[in-house]
Amino acid sequence: MRHFKNFMMLFMALTLVTFTSCSSDDDGGDPAQTAASPGTITAKVNGTTVTSVEIATFATLASGNLQIQGNTGGTSSKAFVMNIVGFDGEGTYPLGGGANIFNVASYTTTVVDLNDPTNPEVRIWQAPYDDTQVGEINISEVTETKIKGTFNFSAKNGDDDSIRNITEGSFNIDF
Repeated sequence: MRHFKNFMMLFMALTLVTFTSCSSDDDGGDPAQTAASPGTITAKVNGTTVTSVEIATFATLASGNLQIQGNTGGTSSKAFVMNIVGFDGEGTYPLGGGANIFNVASYTTTVVDLNDPTNPEVRIWQAPYDDTQVGEINISEVTETKIKGTFNFSAKNGDDDSIRNITEGSFNIDF
């Protein structure tokens, strides 16, 4: 629980940062490559496909900051969270790659033992974890009501230094 609280504090601090991130002039990728079903996020985590449920998947845009989040739900859940600071539409947003890039992503697993539900096991892998670019988020379509795109990143767990490779990620979410 302590790690979850630390992650949430980090997340809140990053969303309050008003620095502008870099984005390329790229068009954000081919919309046909966005394979996620409407209302979901899907990706391979170390080769295993993980797909969020629609009821626990959302995107919010406020003050130029975009958050995309999806959770599989259940007592053994997995979640993706991606934040773009200084979002300015379709394009490619790097994760890492320098001190002036504030875009972040994470992959979280939560296991709840029903015999002790107040003590869940939460593990968080975060990107970036150093000053190199470890992935990117590609926005291929954004309207007033929805956002579509793809993503990939490598994320590191601060407790044991393990790495999770998030590949073939896509989202198709209503605001």
